[in-house]
Formats: sequence, C-alpha cells, structure tokens
Amino acid sequence: MTAAATAPATSPVRWTIILAVVLTAVLEVLDSTIVNVALPHMQAAFGITNDQTVWILTSYIVASVVVMPLTGFFVRRLGRRRLITTAILGFMAFSALCGLSWSIEIIVICRIGQGLFGAFLIPLSQSILFDSFPRERRGQAMALFGLGVVVAPVLGPTLGAILTEYFSWRAVFYVNLPIAAFALIMISGELKKEEVKSIKVDWTGLVLMVGAIAALQLMLDLGETRDWFASHLIQIAAITAVLCGVAFTVRGVGKRDNIIDFSLLRDRSFAGANVAIMGFGIAMFGSIAILPLFVQGLLGYPVLESGYLFIPRGIAAGFSMVFTGAVLVNRVDQRLLVAIGLILTGTGNVMMGWLDLTAGFWDLAWPGAVSGLGMGLFFVPMSTLAFQDIGQDRQDEASGIYGVTRSIGSSIGIAIVGWQVARRMQFHWAALSAGITPFNPAVHAYLAPLGLDPQSAAGAVRLAAQVQAQASMLAFQDAFWLTGIAAFAMLPVVLILQRPPKVAGPGH
Repeated sequence: MTAAATAPATSPVRWTIILAVVLTAVLEVLDSTIVNVALPHMQAAFGITNDQTVWILTSYIVASVVVMPLTGFFVRRLGRRRLITTAILGFMAFSALCGLSWSIEIIVICRIGQGLFGAFLIPLSQSILFDSFPRERRGQAMALFGLGVVVAPVLGPTLGAILTEYFSWRAVFYVNLPIAAFALIMISGELKKEEVKSIKVDWTGLVLMVGAIAALQLMLDLGETRDWFASHLIQIAAITAVLCGVAFTVRGVGKRDNIIDFSLLRDRSFAGANVAIMGFGIAMFGSIAILPLFVQGLLGYPVLESGYLFIPRGIAAGFSMVFTGAVLVNRVDQRLLVAIGLILTGTGNVMMGWLDLTAGFWDLAWPGAVSGLGMGLFFVPMSTLAFQDIGQDRQDEASGIYGVTRSIGSSIGIAIVGWQVARRMQFHWAALSAGITPFNPAVHAYLAPLGLDPQSAAGAVRLAAQVQAQASMLAFQDAFWLTGIAAFAMLPVVLILQRPPKVAGPGH
C-alpha cells in the first residue's frame, strides 16, 4: 500500500484557506495572459518595437518556469506558511512596480520579479488543497484549483481587454493588488508554522537545472520573432538547453540530494500525467494564443469583442470542472473522463479549423465552449490521478514538477502554432499566387463586378489583398487542426495511468 493511500484524511475542510489558495493560483496564471491584450498600449507608451515588447511576456514566463520546480526545496528550507506569504507579498510589490513603470527596462525587471515570486503560488496552492481535503473529496479540490489554473487564463484576455479599454494598461497590474491582499489576509494565521530543515544545497545541480529550463524557455519564447535557428541567440539557447539538460539528468539519476527528486517519475501515473499535461498545454494554450490574432488581425474584430469570445469557453470550463469534481470523479473511471476531455478539447479545436472569413461571433464561440467542456473533464481527474500515489511529504515537490511541465507545454504550444501560422501562410501564398494570371477565367470573374482589370494597378492590389487574406485563413485553419491533433495524440497516454482505488464518496 502506498504512502498516499495510508495517509490520514485531514478534516475538517477549512474553506478560508481554500478560497485563499485558489485566489493565489488565479494571480499567477491570470498574469500570464491578461497582459497580452495590453501590449500594443505598452508599446505606444514606451515607444518600443515588437521585438522589445516580447520581453514583457518572456521575462515573466522564464523567471516563473525556472523557479517553479524548486518549490519543494524552498518548502523544506522555509516552510509552506513563510514561503506562500513571502511569495504573495513579493508578487504584490512587483505588480505595483509594473504599473508604475516608465521604461521598458524597468517593466522587464519588475516582470522578472513577478515571475520569481509568482512561481511558487501554483504548486503551493495545489499541495495545500490536497492536504485540506480527504482522499474521497480530492476531485472537488482539483475542481476548485482548476477554476483558478484553467479558467483564469481563458478569461484573462477578456478582463485585460475591459481594463485596457476603460482604464489603462497599468490597470492590468494594479488589479492584482486587491486580490493578493485579500488572499494574504485570509491565509495569515490559518496555516500552521512548520519545522524547517537545514538542507545542503546542490549548487551544481541547481545551476544545471536553471540553465536547461531558462535556455529552453528562452528559445521557445523568442524563436518565432528571431526566425528560429537562423538566429545565433536561439542556436546558443538550444545548445545550452541540451547540454545542461543532459548533464543534469545523468548526474541527478540516483543522487539522493539532487535538487529535483527524479524518483517521483518512477510513479507510472505521475510520469504519464506529466506527459499528458504537456500535450494538453500545447492543445489548449496553442489555440488560445492564436485566437486573438485570428479574430483581430484577420477578421477585424475590435479588442473588446475579441475578449468577449473567451467568455463562453470560460463558462463551459468552469461548469465542467465543478460538475466533474462534485459528481463524476468518484462515480466514473477517471481515466475515461480524461479521454473524453481530450476528445472534446481536440474536437473544439478542429471545429475552429473549419471556419472561414465569414465566421460570425457564435461560429467562433461555440467551438471554444466545446473545448472548455473538455478542459474540466480532463484537468480535474488528471490532477487527481497524477497525485494518487504521492505521499504528503512529497506533494510540494511533485506539484512544482507538474506545474513546470504544464508551463513548458503551453510555451511549446504557443511557439509551435506561431511558427505554423507563419510557415503555412508562406506556403499557401505561393500556392494561391501561382493560379493568379490574366489568363485565369476565375480572376476575370472576380474582378469584373468590381469594374477592375487584372492588369491594372487597382486590380493587382485587390487580388494581392484577397490572396493574402485567403492564405492567412488557410494558415490559421492548419494551426487549429494542429492543436486538435495534439489533444488526440495524448489519448494513448491514458493507458499508462493506473486505475485509481475505489473510495467512498461523501456521506458514505
């Protein structure tokens, strides 16, 4: 029998802590997407280029991903209570400084600070929730956690659009302050003090791990804007990621005091869940990342209306998570729920791949709602399955690994779909342009009602614009199909997961 199976249930459930840690989870993930819609306003305010604007996003993500797997280490050194209160206070301080920033250099430094402190919020929230619920109610815990981790980034662009439209881009940072303050007030005094341990730091392992993750994240975030391996920076990042990653893995396997406990990955369900959450990150965040580009850049939607498109997806995801956690997770094989969630997520993304330039609001919103239903069905049981055999003494470290895997998966998804759109746009442009000749009857049939001739300057401009629009549409269709396939490709991983032990539901 495993440690997790023999651990006593921790009752009663303290809802004050639960609300506090869910709010802290919301803070971290919300900040990764809410800023996106405000970037054009920041670009205008600071007078910077697109390449410089990318650093506002990249600095936060890189700092967060680098520190997240160290959660277990810092919990042993500082204790949960001290670590989470320090993380919330640090996140608040750097959020305020981001809103006060007057240059690109200052805001990038402050975003790094946000990422360093915010990195601990997700894994700590997850492990605290696990300890607050007995085993038979962990599905409810993950439903609450999922409302913060999955629904918040979905609705982030909507909230960001509203704040930017009616207030200022600075408001997307200031909104963190009341949420963080409320969470801090509730959590102070609720978490008991823990004994801290004096742990020897494996500095070599720490440097190798930080180098590998930071280089990989940097490559994923800047690859598209730097034309990937045509850039010396991306080449150096790739080489650094591989060398540090291999050295860290070879050196750390079997090492008892390694900065990351690799023995956690011997657990079949935990290892499989990490693979699945990475693939799901590609499917979910890849489609979410390109949707604003698609509807604003190609279909001409205003910023606010494009933000509203995420509301049906968020509502569907929230309903799905609550229903799955409260009703389904203890009544249906959780592996089946994960499979259905992947199918619905993939189907919603593929539905986006069937759209064309005439797509209306609900044509765009319904596929998002289908994907949202899939999010809840996937996330709640997958998180429960991942930690079913992880003992309480290792949950903080496992949560850190699981969180960084999810983050890297989302970064891979964003990088892949961005590259796919750019590459396929060139391909479709070349293919469509080849058929545009003065001898093609279809060209004359298209221009004649407009009173234009194919050989006139006005006719050439009109044709070029139409070819560009169609090539872009086809490229976005390909990208949405790719994110759908990424979800379907994770279905075989379900077979790796162990069947969860049967537990009595609430009231039994």
